[in-house]
Amino acid sequence: MLRESLRMAWRSLVAGKLRAFLTMLGIIIGVGAVIALISIGQAATSSVTSQVQALGSNLITVTPIRSSGAVLYPQDAQWLKQVVPQISQDAPLLTGSVTALYGSKTYTTTVMGTTPPSLKIQGRTLAEGRYLVPSDITFRRRVAVIGQTVVQNLFPGQNPLGQTIEANGTPLVVVGVLKASGGAFGANQDDVILTPVTTAEEIVNTTQISAIIAEARSSSVAPLAVAQIEAVMNHRFQNQNAANVLSQDQILSTLSTITSTLTLMLGGIAGISLLVGGIGIMNIMLVTVTERTREIGLRKAIGAKRSAILLQFLVESSILSLIGGAIGALLGSGGASILSHALGWQSGVNGPAVILALVFSLAVGMVFGIWPAMRASRLDPIEALRQG
Repeated sequence: MLRESLRMAWRSLVAGKLRAFLTMLGIIIGVGAVIALISIGQAATSSVTSQVQALGSNLITVTPIRSSGAVLYPQDAQWLKQVVPQISQDAPLLTGSVTALYGSKTYTTTVMGTTPPSLKIQGRTLAEGRYLVPSDITFRRRVAVIGQTVVQNLFPGQNPLGQTIEANGTPLVVVGVLKASGGAFGANQDDVILTPVTTAEEIVNTTQISAIIAEARSSSVAPLAVAQIEAVMNHRFQNQNAANVLSQDQILSTLSTITSTLTLMLGGIAGISLLVGGIGIMNIMLVTVTERTREIGLRKAIGAKRSAILLQFLVESSILSLIGGAIGALLGSGGASILSHALGWQSGVNGPAVILALVFSLAVGMVFGIWPAMRASRLDPIEALRQG
């Protein structure tokens, strides 16, 4: 009976191709939107995760809250490492905006005064030259390690090593060039001039640092390190909100929660389209029952059971929703891949989302097809023939 119902349902759909397509349109849009939004949400989460991980391994950032009276200086980085044993190494960051000059070219960028451990803490590598060394800090050497964006703007087609640039009038010899790292959270990590923190004090005209970056000894002790840093900072400045202390795991957890919530919310909104598509299927199937009243009457007159009529129309609505779901899955997957590629994210179709959307679309077709199917199965054959 099922095979016969499938054959008749398929024949009916083929006979009205345009109507069948328009009926499936709501399901196609709904499934496509659900898969596309969930896949894009996953791609965004992966992109954010990779950006955070690129900032360094077991990274902890300590930023003083100036309104609380907390002010940090370069030597405080050394002090923090001594009082918090869970820190393997740390470095101060003294940042400021500068105008860099080389020959006739000028470029506004960020200068960052720091110490040698910052290269490893931030997970950066050199393209050529050397990084800062302890003697650069001690003797306040006017040297610089520059990012690729600075190279492109000041040294197009040239080797910058050994050249002298001016940062707010202070001459700096380029001793190293960083490998390209790209952007993180809207900030271009390659748009930077790194100098000894003691030299940056002269360039920016301040001894107050912007932050301390630290590396926990392992990811397992990072939460303890964060708690201890908060405790010593609060005790030192006699304020419960002396500094913002964030670990890499905390940032990842917060961002993952936000992106997952947004993905689910968008997927839920898109899922409403599936329900609208289901209502469309129900309406068309009700019209179909009315149009095929004579056919139903003839079938029942020659002995067709109610269950056979019910199954025929239920199969027909299920096929509509399943085909619509399959088309929507293809379109949604393709759209997600294209958009992810355009945004520079790692594209990938969420397999479970595809399966769930297809199952849900089939369920929608069956649920919204029950009423028309039951109405068809309950028709009186004599009345059906008379109306037909």
